[in-house]
Amino acid sequence: MGTIFTVFIKEALDNFRDKRTLGSALIMGPIFGPILFAVVINISIERSLESAEKTLELPVIGQEYAPNMVAYLRSRNIDAVEGPEDLEAAMEAVKTGEHDVVLVIPPGIGEELADMIPATVRLVSDQANTDADRDARRVRGALYGWNQELAAVRVVGRGINPMTLRPLNIDEVDVSTPSGRSAMLLGMMSYFFVFAALMGGMYLAIDTTAGERERGSLEPLLSLPVTRDQLIIGKIGATCLFMTLSLLLSLTAFYFVLDYMPLQQLGMTPNFGIDVVVKALLLFLPFILLGAALMTLVASFTKSYREAQTWLNVLLIAPTLPILIVSILTLRPRTEFMFIPSLSQHLLLVDMVKNEPINGQHVAISVLSTLVIGGLLTWVCARLYRREGLLG
Repeated sequence: MGTIFTVFIKEALDNFRDKRTLGSALIMGPIFGPILFAVVINISIERSLESAEKTLELPVIGQEYAPNMVAYLRSRNIDAVEGPEDLEAAMEAVKTGEHDVVLVIPPGIGEELADMIPATVRLVSDQANTDADRDARRVRGALYGWNQELAAVRVVGRGINPMTLRPLNIDEVDVSTPSGRSAMLLGMMSYFFVFAALMGGMYLAIDTTAGERERGSLEPLLSLPVTRDQLIIGKIGATCLFMTLSLLLSLTAFYFVLDYMPLQQLGMTPNFGIDVVVKALLLFLPFILLGAALMTLVASFTKSYREAQTWLNVLLIAPTLPILIVSILTLRPRTEFMFIPSLSQHLLLVDMVKNEPINGQHVAISVLSTLVIGGLLTWVCARLYRREGLLG
């Protein structure tokens, strides 16, 4: 153990001396990622809130044909303004981006409504434009409200109770909590944690394998009175150290940036205090061993620093793919998922952010299975380090 510790200290000190690599591994990934995430979410939330509150100027063609409809739109904070000349001009204006949404009211709408004939109005928008589609949904909702009110007035005028048209009253019961709703937005945090941890140890994993081979320092190192098993375990241990530091920085960065995100305005309260930060760190520690052993294993097969960097950049995608897939499918934790590294940590972290009870069996399976895979990869690295072709 003393020999392994000596190798560990040597590799750690060498990496600490490389200020440029250290800054890239421990600053760009762990800190810049959470800050960028917070800025993007803040901009999205502020734009959504502003668009919902501000007065929407809606170009309307033929607003003189339906003054009551225009007045209703105005009551919904939608101000009708002069629009293009006709439907073709409106379509061209939306295509070119001059207008986001244009409402076209036909000349005969008054007669059709008076004759109880369903009147047709056209809402011209570009659904490929996010802002335009949001404004179109807002106008569509207002038109639907006016449609409902007009229908109620018609049936009342005929002495019919408007409740006759609503045989079913749907009362939605939302059992979600503010913490649970926040997980919808913050569920991707584990992606940043996995990525930051791997980035923190990637350069050291490359330097201690392909880098030493390329510099020619591997052969003198192997001539020392140190077994190859002790050598590779010490190198993997040093990689684990920097992966842990990177993960801790990322967790801490998220802890602070969440205070500057206006999630409360959306009815969200993330459960990400100091206790959750510590639990998340402990939860991801087994994955750190797996990631360090896997990166060392892949880098040991390469012959140059650049080749190893290319392969490990591709390798970074593999642990994050299950997280992306599960986030899209919104799957809940199941026992069989706990055997998949990175995925099990992601699902358990989401439950912690939602402030839901954590299944102890799931935690045990996640920790043990990830440790077993990490230990197995470490053993494979040690075996491969004994091969004669290690020096290239």
